[in-house]
Amino acid sequence: MTPTPPPGCGSIDADYYLLCDTEKAWGIVLESLAAAGILITVFLICSLFFLICKVQDNSKRHMISVYFFFLLGTLGVFGLTFAFIIKLNDRTRPTRFFLFGVIFALCFSCLLTHACNLSRLVRGRKPFSWRVLLLFIVCFALVQVVISIEYLVTMLVNQREEFLQMSRENTNKDFVMLLIYVLFLMALTFLISMFTFCGSYKSWKRHGAHIFVTVLFSIAIWVVWITMLIKGNTVLEKEIWDDPVVAIALVSNGWIFLIMYIVPEICFLTAPVKLEDYPPENDFCQPKFIKQATGLDNRAYTQDEIVQDKREMRDLNYSPYASHFQMKAIEPQNDFSIPRPKARTSPYHDYTGGKSPM
Repeated sequence: MTPTPPPGCGSIDADYYLLCDTEKAWGIVLESLAAAGILITVFLICSLFFLICKVQDNSKRHMISVYFFFLLGTLGVFGLTFAFIIKLNDRTRPTRFFLFGVIFALCFSCLLTHACNLSRLVRGRKPFSWRVLLLFIVCFALVQVVISIEYLVTMLVNQREEFLQMSRENTNKDFVMLLIYVLFLMALTFLISMFTFCGSYKSWKRHGAHIFVTVLFSIAIWVVWITMLIKGNTVLEKEIWDDPVVAIALVSNGWIFLIMYIVPEICFLTAPVKLEDYPPENDFCQPKFIKQATGLDNRAYTQDEIVQDKREMRDLNYSPYASHFQMKAIEPQNDFSIPRPKARTSPYHDYTGGKSPM
């Protein structure tokens, strides 16, 4: 016997009732928030491509690839919400197990890559190129892809029936255990984001604060939904809350990604280049400390150089038409001609040898 559709739903499959059930409004509310997040994320992706030509800072231009993949991950977070509003079945189960970890691994890989780059910029070091940043993102996220694929292949090939008919407790435990690497990425990103506050170039610390606050709120959300999924709902005898809890976590985390991180980052993307954000141009080539030579200076030469420097400083004059070139008053040339020899009187001219003059 076909169940009676709830108010607001027509003749659709029972697995999709929560998408239109007006009595259980949490599904409609979450899908509305997720749809709004999808629209805003798509708009930010288009804005990112539009702002590429207006970015003046090369370090920020290299971050565009990180922002793009982060927005793709955020788009996946909002899209995955519908997989938890729809009832768990043979199609949504593999989708949840695979995409949940992969999407969040992509997002936290972008945040971790950005934090690593900022930890160099705040200390005046050369930032990574966009190719290196892209390589970091792929390597960090690829680990979770391999883990998820290995799990699904093992379960669907060797234990298909057991996997599709797994009990609620085992499903929740396997789902959380599959996210251990994502939890590691989250903790590592939070740790490295704290190092972005230690450095001489303070303007980059603002970007580190965006990552720190984003990961901090994400950790709080993850602690809550994992606790409720593993133990809380069982203690409260509310097993039907499993899907709403995870769906709420997805929507909340997606909006945290947008509000706390990507929107502020895009706002500062086109900011003009500030010289105080970077060390001097040749700072990497110059020695930091020059050892003073031992020994004593010749004070006679030192005094002559001081007197000569003072005389030159007094004679320096600046042109009113050019502020970068110093003009020195031209002194008349000294006379370096050799004088003509003159005859000198001999000291023995008047000497008579003891004889009196005649």
